[in-house]
Amino acid sequence: MRAARAALAARGSPDRAAGAKAYLKSELEFLGVDAGGLRATAREIVDRHRELDHDQLTALVRALWEEPVFELKALGVALLELRPGLLGADDLGLIEELVRRSGTWALVDWICTKVAAPVVLRAPAAAKVLERWSRDDDFWLRRAALLAQLPELRAGRGDFGLFARLAERMVEDREFFIRKAIGWVLRDVSRKRPELAFAFLAAHIDRVSGLTLREGSKHLTESQKRKLAQMRSGGRG
Repeated sequence: MRAARAALAARGSPDRAAGAKAYLKSELEFLGVDAGGLRATAREIVDRHRELDHDQLTALVRALWEEPVFELKALGVALLELRPGLLGADDLGLIEELVRRSGTWALVDWICTKVAAPVVLRAPAAAKVLERWSRDDDFWLRRAALLAQLPELRAGRGDFGLFARLAERMVEDREFFIRKAIGWVLRDVSRKRPELAFAFLAAHIDRVSGLTLREGSKHLTESQKRKLAQMRSGGRG
């Protein structure tokens, strides 16, 4: 652990550490390492320990997450990102644990899009896990349910029907990070399948938040935006 911390500290900056701590409003210690430095450190570890198997990897990640240092936790995520083939449906429990312990979008979103997403893609049974997450009291886990399919949906693939079911029960959620996540996914979906994003927003126009509507409609056509605005104001004709 000392070696990992030293490697990260060598890539850190006190000014960046102070800025990140203030920006994320976190009680964690920060070393001031950017995403590139985190990934470079993770690659060095993987290159030095090519024999790292599933149990060794997950044990290392858990050990890193016991430290109250943002970059050590992020290093654990970066290591999982580099070895996606070692993770399977049984590791959704570990992913859930990390999401619950994250306390910040900077870790949650990375876990969702780079660690959870490949597992969800390969494991059909993961849909039931996402359904459960979407009902959880922890809003970070609800956010994870929405973002775990984002890379596939962004690429014009993925199960939009599943996303729509999960998002539908959260459209009136008061939590900013939920409203933002729904809009984020819809915005990215609309780049390749705008009709899906439009249909979702239209179906829930009376319930969806202004934030979700603004984000989700960002890449729709002007005609679609006008139609949504008309529906929002009560003129559905």
